[in-house]
Amino acid sequence: MDSIFFDLDGTLTDPKPGITRSIQYALQRLGRVVPTQDELTWCIGPPLRASFVTLLGNEDEADRGIALYRERFADIGLYENSVYPGIEAVLSSLQASGARLFVATSKPAVYAERIIDHFGLRAPFERVFGAELDGTRGDKGELLAYALAQATVDPASAVMIGDRKHDIIGARKNALKRTIGVLYGYGTHAELVEAGADRLCATPQEIVEDLL
Repeated sequence: MDSIFFDLDGTLTDPKPGITRSIQYALQRLGRVVPTQDELTWCIGPPLRASFVTLLGNEDEADRGIALYRERFADIGLYENSVYPGIEAVLSSLQASGARLFVATSKPAVYAERIIDHFGLRAPFERVFGAELDGTRGDKGELLAYALAQATVDPASAVMIGDRKHDIIGARKNALKRTIGVLYGYGTHAELVEAGADRLCATPQEIVEDLL
């Protein structure tokens, strides 16, 4: 593959504590019932606004929820995160192969950039693509279309790697040559198969075995 796009949450890093605790903070501030962290893992991956609409039941309160979420996430939740074991070796091997590497995440780019830098993952990546704070390019299909154009990447020589159906569906909308669903993140086997993933990888090492 000439170009490889990686999702961030659930693919490169495990963001569960920071995301779920920040959602809990927002719900508590709004006086709502606060689910456990495990009950909120479904919110990891999809655009955040859609998750808050589901949690709160209406558009207006969802905007308030996002604002409260960011109060905590921007300074605390961002770093309640960890790189999956083996990811650094995967990125090093793929970079050494000559592939162009990119991050493509529905998370706002301003946060994604800080996370990548904080965990020392900047070097392998040519560029980090993310959404805007107002939700622009939060849809993975729109984000990938933008990334392909900005980086001058031929989708026929590109692969998307992610843990949720949104990654696979977005890649297929843009006619990427190959999609890889990772099973160590937050999407289920059934979800990724139904979305049409070309390959499923249970560990980061299997990504390298599949591509090289």
